[in-house]
Amino acid sequence: MTISKLEYDKRLVKVRERMSVQGLSGILVCDPANLYYLIGYNAWSFYTPQFLFVPIEGNLIFFAREMDARGAFHTAWLSQESVVGYPETYVHRTDRHPFDWAGAVLRDQGCLDSGSRVGVELDAHFFSPKAYFSLVAALPEWELVDSRDLVNWVRLVKSPSEIDLMRAAATVTNAAMQAAIEHIRVGARQCDVAAQISRAQCSGTAKYGGDYPAIVPMLPTGEAASAPHLTWTNREFVDDEAVVVEIAGVHQRYHAPLARTIMLGRPSAALQSLAAATGEGIEAVLGTVRAGISARELASVWNAEISKHGLEKASRIGYSIGIGYPPDWGERTVSLRVEEDTVLQENMTFHLICGMWMDNYGYEVSEPIRVTVDGVEIFTDVPRGLISKGVRS
Repeated sequence: MTISKLEYDKRLVKVRERMSVQGLSGILVCDPANLYYLIGYNAWSFYTPQFLFVPIEGNLIFFAREMDARGAFHTAWLSQESVVGYPETYVHRTDRHPFDWAGAVLRDQGCLDSGSRVGVELDAHFFSPKAYFSLVAALPEWELVDSRDLVNWVRLVKSPSEIDLMRAAATVTNAAMQAAIEHIRVGARQCDVAAQISRAQCSGTAKYGGDYPAIVPMLPTGEAASAPHLTWTNREFVDDEAVVVEIAGVHQRYHAPLARTIMLGRPSAALQSLAAATGEGIEAVLGTVRAGISARELASVWNAEISKHGLEKASRIGYSIGIGYPPDWGERTVSLRVEEDTVLQENMTFHLICGMWMDNYGYEVSEPIRVTVDGVEIFTDVPRGLISKGVRS
């Protein structure tokens, strides 16, 4: 499965339509997921400054480190003339920045008129304050403004080709979660289980090869399961503790995240009760999802369901997903929470994550989903509910 040049062209049209609405003459795109979305560029080069210049009309220009610019010809659809490598003398220097050089090139080429309003990705992980100040100094005739995650919002509704890639990613997710279930046992080291999960993520399936995930396997265990986003240690798993597994399968940079909770030994009455309440909540939300429903409504359904059990959850219960690069597999657009008014459309995709973190224990269950006209497609097929292993007799 590949994205056709025709689809890339359609993506660019949508981006430029949104640029016009926001009154922008151009945008500078730094987010590696957005670069991949627009031009197909895929390399672990985002630790050094790089950006794509997208004018409202005319040719795109991709600026990258000189050695990485060569790699663009292997992945991106751009012509050789549209890829510019900045000199090595600008890499990791305190007295200069690559965007000093790139800004001067844009100015010399007269890409936009003086006074042009140009959007920059002010909240992108790899757009630094120093990068911003370098552009301001190099292009004082441009008005640099926040693009407000313009490309991220264009990515929100997936094409049929993207949905197929998400389905492929989900088959890798299934395999990786099964590896977690198989290898998490009393006496196993957390680091060894993480290695088995990572192996399954990279290997993928016979049909769909895996890719590196934007986030490493997360394995909050025992009392540490009272907080999310913890990874692993070299500690051995012990009896009578729960392990929260949050991972993603990846195929061609498309992510399908999934969380499950695995119990070693006998669960406490409190954990059993929490798992049951959370299960009822996620089922209620899944039964509500469909095109035309607002994100706010989904969060309200969740809140109403868990309140029946005397529970509440301040954090969101999901977010949009698709292409992902470290350090995050979310798209930074729609969040499923009561403050979000976005109305769901067909082929929006989300990680619906119902995590409950209590004082000294926790429980997580999640699903990667696609919004359909009259319901929901769940990408993975791992049974929901508390997964029990190794109950003592």
